[in-house]
Amino acid sequence: WCNLKKIILCASLKRTPLYDFHRAQGGKMVEFAGWSMPVQYKDSHIASHLHTRQHCSIFDVSHMLQTKVYGKDRVKFIESLIVGDIAELKDNQGTLSLFTNTKGGIMDDLIVTKTDQEYLYVVSNAGCADKDSAHMQAKLQEFKAAGHDVDLEYMEESLIALQGPSMARVLQEGVCDDLSKLSFMTSVLTPVFGVQGCRVTRCGYTGEDGVEISVPCESVVALTERLLVNSEVKLAGLGARDSLRLEAGLCLYGNDIDETTTPVEASLVWTIGKRRRQARDFPGADIIVPQIKAKTQRKRVGLISRGPPVRQHTPILSPDGRIIGEVTSGCPSPCLKQNVAMGYVEMSFSKVGTPIQVEVRKKMTPAVVSKMPFVPTNYYTGC
Repeated sequence: WCNLKKIILCASLKRTPLYDFHRAQGGKMVEFAGWSMPVQYKDSHIASHLHTRQHCSIFDVSHMLQTKVYGKDRVKFIESLIVGDIAELKDNQGTLSLFTNTKGGIMDDLIVTKTDQEYLYVVSNAGCADKDSAHMQAKLQEFKAAGHDVDLEYMEESLIALQGPSMARVLQEGVCDDLSKLSFMTSVLTPVFGVQGCRVTRCGYTGEDGVEISVPCESVVALTERLLVNSEVKLAGLGARDSLRLEAGLCLYGNDIDETTTPVEASLVWTIGKRRRQARDFPGADIIVPQIKAKTQRKRVGLISRGPPVRQHTPILSPDGRIIGEVTSGCPSPCLKQNVAMGYVEMSFSKVGTPIQVEVRKKMTPAVVSKMPFVPTNYYTGC
């Protein structure tokens, strides 16, 4: 019966265009956000993690939702849903932003790029794809009914991430554009190793220099194989992706942020544009903006500990044993050789250096509030 349930689950999972390629390369497939995705390959999770930090790795992120927003009112439309200032972006510049609800909760995090092709390019999370598309569609109908010029196109392209310090050296061989002029959070349309119709955006989820390449589905296997010709490049899965983003202090939606957390509680105030704060014209602004000055009862912080690993839902306690919060993500850090985690604690315990405790396997383990990122980021900001 267990095997039958497993077969039924596997059959119902969505597959990216790289699915067969992953299997052929020894990928261990697991369920993630309704998709069958590789958690690791023949190399161990730790080996993949360290290879990304020292060289570069390819991650399949084709499960993420890619959307184009067209029309002369496209900026007004997207700003009606998110906290970011998209109007101030330069052409082909992007920013991390947040969908928020009327109660100030975070519905999803996303990257919005203001392209020079008369559309906005939006990438949001796979786990929220149905919710996000329904949310955008409802707002679209509202905008159209009011006479605004805006349209949505859900893209069919695949998406791969090439991440690590040797990324630029590897990719430069296959593009005409000078990558030294493509800084963090900027984007360009360019052929990549002869594959037409690619969008290369200098961003990622590892803390390293990297790009995400939106590529036609029919060409993604060939492009991935071409990148792997370089000995610097290896495949990496969800396991390494999670520990890399955690070392970089980056949130995972559904774990570290959700509709019960506000941007202020989540230490993501920097995503709220200055003009947007003053105008208070984004969903939940009347709750979120006052929190910026008044502070909140809890705050997302980093934690470092030794001993047994700290995982999601681990209780966080004060030195005298009172529960003051909960871990939302945690793992042993392959780079630091100690446990790193993030979670929410009462504001009075949120200062960096504050000693606290975590309860692991019913035993108290000392921990300390730490600044994030735990491992310094290496985003490329220009020559």
